[in-house]
Amino acid sequence: MSSVLDLQDVTVRKGSKQILGPVTWSVDESDRWVVLGRNGAGKTTLLQVAAANQHPTTGVATVLGERLGRVDVFELRPRIGMTSAALAQRVPHSELVRDVVLTAAYGVNGRWREDYEDLDVERADDLLALFGVAHLAERVFGTLSEGERKRTQIARALMTDPELLLLDEPTAGLDLGGREELVAALGEIARDDRSPAQVLVTHHVEEIPVGFTHVMLLKDGAVSAAGPLERTLTSETVSEAFGLPLVVDRLGDRWTARADDRRA
Repeated sequence: MSSVLDLQDVTVRKGSKQILGPVTWSVDESDRWVVLGRNGAGKTTLLQVAAANQHPTTGVATVLGERLGRVDVFELRPRIGMTSAALAQRVPHSELVRDVVLTAAYGVNGRWREDYEDLDVERADDLLALFGVAHLAERVFGTLSEGERKRTQIARALMTDPELLLLDEPTAGLDLGGREELVAALGEIARDDRSPAQVLVTHHVEEIPVGFTHVMLLKDGAVSAAGPLERTLTSETVSEAFGLPLVVDRLGDRWTARADDRRA
């Protein structure tokens, strides 16, 4: 099985401060990884390297078989689907929801003079339907609720049939109902053998969708634990990563975490 993402001793520095690394990490085609850690742990920076938006300061980052620094990233990035708050802010609020998804085919934000085939429109509509927002296709993006925007963004990320799907806090800002609906939709994608490799960044174990296979915990930019989800996500590893005593439980196919009152 080939790796879609391979990092070897990768570090990222801003000025004199090292904000990530060294990280050695490999993601295979069938993997679904969740990355957990506190604010400032390096999660978003890690995802930016994986998305070919950030070159490592040292080390070797290979994305979809291409080594960063030796590849045209503008040709590489369309093979990667990504959602993040920063990307969402670049979507014109006046854009129709269907066009928000369609324009991913050209890697642009905002429809202009591109030509799309009927198959492109059908795929966009199918993806909107997958996330329960097909009825919003003719609505303006700026009128959507936060949950509807999140669903539209993930549909857009899948539009190009990517080989790697990166999700940066996809449920942030959602209420409980919206979070659970989106986590359920992401679980459907994770369990589909035809889906690409996936990496999801979050602060909360409750947001891990069913079907995810591995977990990485980051602390102060370094990997504190990584491996198969069921063996690696424990009270001890999560407590270490977040710097306080926590109890991690599994309820059915979902996870919970709370403060350990006995040790607090």
